Amino acid sequence: MRYFLDTEYNGFNGQLLSLALVPEDGSEEFYVTLEFDEPYDPWVERHVVPFLDMVPEGLRGPRLSRLAAAEALASWLAHDEAPDIVADWPEDLAQLSMLLVTGPGMMLTVPPLSLHFVPLHGFSTAANSTVPHNALHDARALRDHIMNHLE
Repeated sequence: MRYFLDTEYNGFNGQLLSLALVPEDGSEEFYVTLEFDEPYDPWVERHVVPFLDMVPEGLRGPRLSRLAAAEALASWLAHDEAPDIVADWPEDLAQLSMLLVTGPGMMLTVPPLSLHFVPLHGFSTAANSTVPHNALHDARALRDHIMNHLE
């Protein structure tokens, strides 16, 4: 199945703050927020941090350690034998990939993943999102745009 990805992170090349995957068929969504103890980039502190928990109750949970977030992601992906993950920003794919790396030469077991970068020049997920700069809502906006305008 195809899943639409968005992440939020602490500025350019910054630490992952949240990650969302939204399936194209409207089934169970994945959303996780991560623990963070360094100062936030000022833009991120104003435009991202206040919105991290603005998701449906069933998807809202405690901030997880990086390892716990990675394990939750691997467990969630295990239900699909060949997930196809789509993102409109290259760092989203990098953040997802690096989350699966748990140490030197170590990664979590996941099914074979297809990663697709779809540059959407002139389209902003945040500008079309119900809650801008929230990974879940931005991933939904990406799904809706691609499915309604590019297919």
